[in-house]
Amino acid sequence: MTAGTIWGDQLDLMIRARTALIWIRSNEEARVEALLRQTATRLQHQLGCWDFIDGLQGVLNVEGLGSRQPMAVLQWLRELDSSKPTLLLVKDFHRFCDDPGIARMLRNLQQALRSTSHTLVLCSGSWSPPADLEEALTLLDLPLPDSDELRRLLNTISQSSGVPLEPTVLEELTRACSGLSEQRVRQVAARALARRGQLGADDLEEVLEEKRQSIARSEVLEFCVTETGTDAIGGLAALKDWLQQRHRAFSDEARRFGLPMPRGVLLVGPQGTGKSLTAKAIARSWSMPLLRLDVGRLFAGLVGASEARTRETIQRAEAMAPCVLWIDEIDKGFGGDGRSDGGTSQRVLASVLTWMAEKQSPVFVVATANGVDQLPPELLRKGRFDEIFLLDLPSTEERHSILSLHLNRRRPGLQLPLDTVISRSDGFSGAELEQTVIEAMHLAFAEGRELNETDLIRAASQLIPLSRTAREQLEALQAWASSGRARPASIAGRNEA
Repeated sequence: MTAGTIWGDQLDLMIRARTALIWIRSNEEARVEALLRQTATRLQHQLGCWDFIDGLQGVLNVEGLGSRQPMAVLQWLRELDSSKPTLLLVKDFHRFCDDPGIARMLRNLQQALRSTSHTLVLCSGSWSPPADLEEALTLLDLPLPDSDELRRLLNTISQSSGVPLEPTVLEELTRACSGLSEQRVRQVAARALARRGQLGADDLEEVLEEKRQSIARSEVLEFCVTETGTDAIGGLAALKDWLQQRHRAFSDEARRFGLPMPRGVLLVGPQGTGKSLTAKAIARSWSMPLLRLDVGRLFAGLVGASEARTRETIQRAEAMAPCVLWIDEIDKGFGGDGRSDGGTSQRVLASVLTWMAEKQSPVFVVATANGVDQLPPELLRKGRFDEIFLLDLPSTEERHSILSLHLNRRRPGLQLPLDTVISRSDGFSGAELEQTVIEAMHLAFAEGRELNETDLIRAASQLIPLSRTAREQLEALQAWASSGRARPASIAGRNEA
């Protein structure tokens, strides 16, 4: 049974149970209307649609009724003969619900329609109903199209163009369109038909660009382009091995074996140890899209907007699955006690944690944090993440690997002795080692010569690492991890005194 079928069954049940007021939370008006038309056919109801400009449409003898008069259409539904079961879809009606008269009429309708077979359906996306209407409304979220719906839509469009899609191309396009609304898919298809007269594999890049734009419009999520995998990370061998095991856990073979879907991983460590780089590398290595969640943008100014944005974010992430959801600096967003914002951060955190614990979709969450002293205990509890890793300062061997990676990336083929600079870079993070290489290159470039060992040593001696300026915070984090609360990301700990 598809998600669309389940949703349709839920709607049918509500209408048969004489639910008077239904709020379908969606911005896809055309799709909602099409689904309601199918429902009306199944239940033998008539379907009417109203908007502020055109008034009532679809009902004989009353075409145009209530144009610019929202109260008039509500009064019409209230007085309508109960022998004609009616579904009435009202568009943009949430804009009028702050009016005391409209709100009162809706509450009266909620009582009056119980004795009839009429149902009023409001269609709107982000909306916080007035408190006095919350009890009267029954909420029904419309998910984004699932793979079956997308496959049918793409197949219909291709056949109408006269050039049906090959089965393999149809499946590729279906997977690529995951996470897009029906309207966006139609727009991509329309551009393809206008350009080449048919749909095909050449449209995959167009779909990807549409996804980037769709994510950008969400204001909370960012579609990140990743270029390097885990092989471009120096050290962190234990974390890499763990990630390789988890990648296989997304397969159908793992489901048959009885393994649950991986939840995610929490990466903690001081700044510059490669947490953000690791998040990007996971997506690249697993060939999954990477969505970055800006926690700060979740907390909008309007009451209820943060919770709405959280629901939208989760819905988009699940629709894009399989994907990697990167929650950057989670300690900055959820590190407070929740009293300063009226409990909004706690409610948002609760929603995220509940979703992480119960999700069945292949969305792998990678959360990063610079410290754990501000993180709420419920976030660190077992079962939220598959594992918590500490990304500590690199060991001698890891510093050698990191320096070699950056040198090969910027000066390919250049071989330099690194023992001295490695010994003088004890306590440097990965980012500080990279900055050492860059500073050394500046010294050499300014003198018009090739980079040498002396430049690296000079650059390292001029840099004051974070391990010295924030020694207390680092020691506290290491003590917390060593108590068994986190696994080291490196196979062996630091071997320096």
